[in-house]
Amino acid sequence: MGRVSTPDVAQRLADTPAVRDTILRAAAGARGLPGEDPRAMSHSWLFTGPPGAGRSQAALAFAAALMCERGEELGCGECASCRGILEEGRHTDLVYLRPQELSIAVDTVRDIIGQAASRPTVARWRVIIFENADRLTDGAANALLKTVEEPTASTVIVMLAPSADPEDFSQTLRSRCRHLYIPAPSTEAIVSQLVAEGAGESDARLAAVTSLRHVGRARRLVTDPTVQRRRAQSINLAEEVFQGAQGFQAAGALIKAIEKESKEAGAEADEREKADLEKAYGAGGKGKGAAKAQRDVRSAVKDLEKIQKKRATRRVRDLLDLALVDLAGIYRDALMVRVGADVEMTHPDFSGLAQELAQRVGEEGLVACQEAIVTCRNHIAVNVAPGTAFDGLVGRLRRACGA
Repeated sequence: MGRVSTPDVAQRLADTPAVRDTILRAAAGARGLPGEDPRAMSHSWLFTGPPGAGRSQAALAFAAALMCERGEELGCGECASCRGILEEGRHTDLVYLRPQELSIAVDTVRDIIGQAASRPTVARWRVIIFENADRLTDGAANALLKTVEEPTASTVIVMLAPSADPEDFSQTLRSRCRHLYIPAPSTEAIVSQLVAEGAGESDARLAAVTSLRHVGRARRLVTDPTVQRRRAQSINLAEEVFQGAQGFQAAGALIKAIEKESKEAGAEADEREKADLEKAYGAGGKGKGAAKAQRDVRSAVKDLEKIQKKRATRRVRDLLDLALVDLAGIYRDALMVRVGADVEMTHPDFSGLAQELAQRVGEEGLVACQEAIVTCRNHIAVNVAPGTAFDGLVGRLRRACGA
């Protein structure tokens, strides 16, 4: 059987022509193609857009367009470089950073600075993609400033963040980057992608709509039963709040389910990371210097466990926030039903619950429910204990619903 053909960069970005054209013009200018303007290229970029818009996919497409091996083609999708970058996010000269901690400290940035200063080994460009750049501390952003302002001639830095707003991204870094906005993909584009990956069309459409056009989450909704159960559990909290103490119990059960999901999601990777670290330090060795090696590995593992704990906290916080977004969606649907708006439902498979809420709760109450969820999200973001934040949420929802 022959090798399956993969879409080229232009095809992958066809749903967002402005993004496609900007990336391809920049890559053409960078590669010095005949008739192309080299000024279309910048060495430092900031890609922004809503969650799930495909910022990382656009950045990988840019890297492929720069490092494609086929002459004057810009990301053919078929050469070894393109396939490695587009399918696996891997290439000798691609540095793809995915920080998972609550914030990104100076030490992480120092590593980026060192890699940015290195020349590419096989391609004409070294591309550094930096996810979650909105989590940079002020000190980390300042440390990165000179590298972003004056990268080496063969280095391209692409930072990804939700927006260029001062609350999301350092304005000193922003002023030194070319900004490219990545809009959310259309529902049809997500459906086509999920169907191509093997999902049924009805499941793909439901996932695209209820995920608010978040590509990654839509994919998990059609493939992961745990994610499907968490979504249903989150939405059903809107019904449980009418049941007295049962509403608080349901909120507690949701938190426990999320904590369990987070732990399971990170366990294998954490153990593998720990084993690799111990191996690198020569754990279990004998002979001269073994005692010192054991002390070194214990210290290194302790530092690693601190980092892993921060990642776990971030995972739980992110999953709690997704649960609250799902819950907000059912109140939004109920409000649309209440006012007779002819719009697409966020949770069409829970239309019965939306109808029930619309009958039982007035417009002001449904708006108050949305405000209660915003308050809970803010509490979670400033480290209020999840149980405390969700107990407060249930209380506010009950009051808003007249329960």
